[in-house]
Parts: sequence; structure tokens; C-alpha cells
Amino acid sequence: MKLVDILQPGAITVDLKSEKKDDILSELVDLLVTAGGIRKTDKSKILDKLKERESLGSTGIGKGIGIPHAKCQSAKKMSAAIGISRKGLDFRSLDGEPTYIFFLLIAPGESPGPHLKCLAKISRLLDDKFIREMLRSARNPQDVFNIVKTEEQKQAQ
Repeated sequence: MKLVDILQPGAITVDLKSEKKDDILSELVDLLVTAGGIRKTDKSKILDKLKERESLGSTGIGKGIGIPHAKCQSAKKMSAAIGISRKGLDFRSLDGEPTYIFFLLIAPGESPGPHLKCLAKISRLLDDKFIREMLRSARNPQDVFNIVKTEEQKQAQ
């Protein structure tokens, strides 16, 4: 599975407005709702699952990256959203640094395999400092999508 297959340009923003963890989660889920990745009626369930996951340990993995994720029975397919925060915020990251790049992943509840593979792909992609810098300086959602697509193609070679 490719990240670009579960990510739509409509589920990307380069200007997250929220300044608190729960608000960022809500803003990211709203992107998925708007892009059609999840149903509006599932928003509160998904937010509950995300908050439950965050209570186990922050998905702020360091290096300015947050990968909030959850499995939800009501999700029909794997969906992703990306948000860039220009100011950065305290996402209780493992390194204590502000988080700027958020890659939200919502997966159907039944099987953990595809979910874990996607998380690994996201981590590999964002581990590259050059890619993180490109994402942080992206001017619009299409730029972000193109960066992910290009870099994912390079990694596949």
C-alpha cells in the first residue's frame, strides 16, 4: 500500500490553526471528513479513539513530527491527513521539542497488519531531515502531496 493511495490533497493543510493537542486532533479529523475519508457521524468516535491512543503515550515521536493514529471499527478504509503547523506546538513529543508536521492515520479496526505497515512507511518517510524541511516549507496542500508522492517513489526504487 502506498501512502498516496490513502492520502487526498483535500485532507492536507499547510496552515493548522490550533495550538492545543486535542484541538489539533479535531482539526486533522475535520480534514478527513471534508475530503470524504471518513463520515462526519464518525468524527466523535474517531476523536475518542485518538485521545485514548494518546493516553497510552504521545504519538509525538520527536524531530518535529506527530503521527496520531487509531483503529476504528466504523472506518471503512485506511485514511490519512497531513497538517503543517507553522508555529509548532507542544504535542508532548518524546524529545520535548515543538511539533510541526502531523500525519494522521485512521485504520479499520479488524487487522493490525496494514495499519502497522503504514505507520512504518510514514516513520521512514519523515525520518529524512530534508523531507521534513521540504514539508515545513510547502506553500500549499498540492506541494505536500507531491513531496510525499515523489519521496515515496524514490524509496520504492
